[in-house]
Amino acid sequence: MRCRKCGREAVINMRQHKLALCETCFPLWVQEQVAEAIRRHRMFGPQDRILVAVSGGKDSLSLWDVLLALGYRADGLYIDLGIAEGGYSRLSREKAEAFAQAHGAALRVESVPEQYGESVPQVAARRHRQHKVCSVCGLVKRHIMNRVARDGGYDVIATGHNLDDEAAVLLGNVLQWSVGYLQRQAPVLPADQPGLARKVKPLCTLYEREMAAYALVRGIDYIYDECPYAVGAKSLFYKEILNQLEERSPGVKRNFYMSFLRARERGEIAFRDEARAALQPCRQCGQPTSAEGLCAFCRLWVGAEERA
Repeated sequence: MRCRKCGREAVINMRQHKLALCETCFPLWVQEQVAEAIRRHRMFGPQDRILVAVSGGKDSLSLWDVLLALGYRADGLYIDLGIAEGGYSRLSREKAEAFAQAHGAALRVESVPEQYGESVPQVAARRHRQHKVCSVCGLVKRHIMNRVARDGGYDVIATGHNLDDEAAVLLGNVLQWSVGYLQRQAPVLPADQPGLARKVKPLCTLYEREMAAYALVRGIDYIYDECPYAVGAKSLFYKEILNQLEERSPGVKRNFYMSFLRARERGEIAFRDEARAALQPCRQCGQPTSAEGLCAFCRLWVGAEERA
């Protein structure tokens, strides 16, 4: 199998694109796809400061690598959740730190156990009647990312969500007709209220397999294991279904997601505008919240001091 661009031996065959590429042309192609997604969706400009949320996995580290290769001012943010099972947080943190050191890039580490006295699994266990680990994790990460972006003067937060992630979320939202989530699912989540950071997904047009191949070809060392708390997640089940469809019809995942975006842009799918709740600063952390008094994040830690 030969590279369609230069004729050398190919390292990947992408049936959905009818394209085979070599180890030199493939990384450049991925970078071109990301650059086009950034331009197409007006994610950010060359002068913007970008905060890349890195987990130590292939997608986020590859995204960071791509943005640096494209010449963007991109710093990393690693959030240590304190997940001890299998050494997950320790190993993923080491991967993020090693990448930053190898690339001479700035990485900020925020440790949840050190700053708040409990790990994410611990606070979830303490509040198990109201929360599961994954929901607590999402809340904590959103809060910290927004705070770091705000306090650090960053223009945008970039996350490593790939096409498989977005298609799985879209499938779940369609199956349940979660109109509110469908309305907000897009490559760009604007900072439409004071105190909220702009969020973007530059990898939204690239398959998970393509990002794994990119990491391999670029020599990016990442943590292979999934978060131990992700086992049994509905999103993984939806990915399995989409993978089966993709095997029979190459390109179906991309077409499913991109057709949804195009239909929205053309007005073929319309969502009723709903009045959003007014936001005010949390009386403890100052971040915007629709709740009176403490925000949902700060309420997580109520009672933690008695346990300390």
